[in-house]
Amino acid sequence: MNIHEYQAKALLAAFGVPVPRGIPAMSVADAVKAARELGGPVWVVKAQIHAGGRGKAGGVKVVKSLEDVEREAKRLLGSVLVTHQTGPQGKEVNRLLIEEGAAIEREFYLSLLVDRESSRVALVVSTEGGVNIEEVAAASPEKILTFSIDPVANICPYHVRRVAKALGLSEIQPKQLSALLGNLYAAFTAKDMSLLEVNPLILTKSGELVCLDAKVGFDDNALFLHPEIAALRDISEEDPKEVEATKSDLNYIALDGTIGCMVNGAGLAMATMDIIKLYGEAPANFLDVGGGATKERVAAAFKIITADPKVKGILVNIFGGIMRCDVIAEGVIAAVKEVGLQVPLVVRLEGTNAELGKKMLVESKLNLLPADDLDDAAQKIVKAVQGAKR
Repeated sequence: MNIHEYQAKALLAAFGVPVPRGIPAMSVADAVKAARELGGPVWVVKAQIHAGGRGKAGGVKVVKSLEDVEREAKRLLGSVLVTHQTGPQGKEVNRLLIEEGAAIEREFYLSLLVDRESSRVALVVSTEGGVNIEEVAAASPEKILTFSIDPVANICPYHVRRVAKALGLSEIQPKQLSALLGNLYAAFTAKDMSLLEVNPLILTKSGELVCLDAKVGFDDNALFLHPEIAALRDISEEDPKEVEATKSDLNYIALDGTIGCMVNGAGLAMATMDIIKLYGEAPANFLDVGGGATKERVAAAFKIITADPKVKGILVNIFGGIMRCDVIAEGVIAAVKEVGLQVPLVVRLEGTNAELGKKMLVESKLNLLPADDLDDAAQKIVKAVQGAKR
């Protein structure tokens, strides 16, 4: 789960992390009021969306009068911001952050993330702050320093010295840096974050280290431990299909292909997507109904798939162990009767009650293609979709 910048900064501030003063605004009037409360002479008007690259897209503006705050707020609120992370459809701006200006001397990059190779938290820093870290990694990888943090030792003087040296900080800043890194790590671990990115971390002209931006993501599986974090969720920033899937306890991720997939088990779902690619098409989603799905959950999954206008064909691939194939058949039949079927459907059932499930599908008189195995299923759905394109 992701949160907005203003929410991330409020969370970090509670852990003693230095951030600029700022006030969220949901309307133009709120924006002007916030600017007055902060005081001038410089303000930053920031669009709040769950995507990076806002500055390049015109979503971050430095202004020097209340009239300019009002003008930028009017321009941004309700507009659609298109960045390299939103895709061409962009995201509508419904919230702003009005922030005090900062006198910047230098900019750095800093992030904490889960390193799956070492099973530890990794600290990443670079002197190239304020730009996409992916560009730095491609063009100048030597400018990025990465190391893992021992969960027993946590942040220690060794880390502080390495980071201070890598960033070229003077003897004045290491004490600040020690507190900053310690507090960021404390926030990361205490709130079960999966990513904490500060880009840029700035050194002000007065010699202070300040987190000028903050991007935070959380481990969804740990949200039940943090109801205060779950309450920050903004579903308007999420794919409606993914939101609906969450309500039915489905594991769903929208993709860019043409073939909708309904599978039980993450491994089988990945294999299904791979074989679709092998035969020349692309999956429209990852959807794992789980091992204990009910008729209602299967029906909800089918409706979510058919609601995607990109879907030109559907592949149901079930290998029943705990999952019973007759339950899958019952759910598919119920969903098709309710919402109809406008695209080709291929169903492969194997395992517990597979013959019963196949019999139910045949007797339903649905317009579908049965498949003997995964390879057969993938070839049939790809052929059907490609035939419909001609």
